[in-house]
Amino acid sequence: MELYEVLGLLAAATAAGWVDAVVGGGGVLLIPVLLLAFPQYSPAVALGTNKIAAVMGTATAAYMYQRRTELDRSVLLPAAGLAVPFGALGALSASSVPASYFRPVIMGLLITVALFVAFRPSFGVQQQNIVVTPRRRNTAILVAGVGIGFYDGVFGPGVGTFLIISFTTLLATQFLESAAMAKVINASSNLGALAVFAWQGNVLWALGLGMAVGNIAGAMIGSRTAMKRGSGFVRIVLVLVVTGMVAKMGFDQFA
Repeated sequence: MELYEVLGLLAAATAAGWVDAVVGGGGVLLIPVLLLAFPQYSPAVALGTNKIAAVMGTATAAYMYQRRTELDRSVLLPAAGLAVPFGALGALSASSVPASYFRPVIMGLLITVALFVAFRPSFGVQQQNIVVTPRRRNTAILVAGVGIGFYDGVFGPGVGTFLIISFTTLLATQFLESAAMAKVINASSNLGALAVFAWQGNVLWALGLGMAVGNIAGAMIGSRTAMKRGSGFVRIVLVLVVTGMVAKMGFDQFA
């Protein structure tokens, strides 16, 4: 590889790590760069290689957040435990489910999320007066660990956004706390998916580990920025990233 290609991949990995740490969606940046840089490899190799950087970046962000943010471990631990096998199951199913089946549905959901957050300024920023019952906690565990964990393995775009919205809605958390919890689940589902991609031989280890350096740096900067700026900042970035993801998926679907 030429030096400019290496520097470009590191820059993309760092930017993806920052976005992932704040609201998720870093793969939307990094995977197209991998496909462009290595057209000789299949999309599965790009997905698998991206998972190395994603695992390390999201794990770093999770560690940074848990040092400064109170997390609901009664939800987080069982959800993370479920996300590993269901992320792996999703990755096993990825080759049999065309991405074109998912894009219209996910685009619709992301547009709904963006509009809801944009027109509800207090959502995720101010404390909600909601009693978090055991039923709500169990629902959050299943939605995050089983549903979104599987989706992360089989397709992936918007996972961080869906986790943040799920936790904010079901557990009445603010965006910053929801983002912190999302990183733990995302790291777990990424780990499960990576195990499958590695077993299938769809991982370029040297490249992935190199990109992980940039992803970790971006994750550290992103998590610190989010904790410093607070839930209002996370809300703005979430709307911007979701808008970008919808535009990217729309281009892929209809171009």
